[in-house]
Amino acid sequence: MKPHDESRQSRVFGVGDSTLRAVGGEAAVRELVDRFYDAMERLPEARGIRALHPADLDESRDKLTTFLIGWMGGPSRYRERFGPIAIPAAHRHLDIGPEERDAWLACMATALEEIGAADDLKRYLLTQLRHPAEMCRRR
Repeated sequence: MKPHDESRQSRVFGVGDSTLRAVGGEAAVRELVDRFYDAMERLPEARGIRALHPADLDESRDKLTTFLIGWMGGPSRYRERFGPIAIPAAHRHLDIGPEERDAWLACMATALEEIGAADDLKRYLLTQLRHPAEMCRRR
């Protein structure tokens, strides 16, 4: 699925639902998350973070999709479905260091590439997602 092709000359992300629209809407976020977890399954550098997840990734996919839709300015459904968003607390039990953070970001970069995200959108998202990824570090 190709993201919505608004004028790419001077797009602004992070205002209202501008990021969600630039990605291509909720269906595109679902595809992004599916490709993210597919990358986690196949990238050698992601073996460690894949092992931190349950065998069945359905709930992980659902949680990340719901989180990202709200984070990108869409409807905030995460709290009503899963409770408060507490990224560090939710990952506290996991041994996450720089390698795991970087593997997570590599999976996201791969997924963004696969959905055909524009370069400016990829840069924005990977820069912004680095913060929550860093918040999960325990070592």
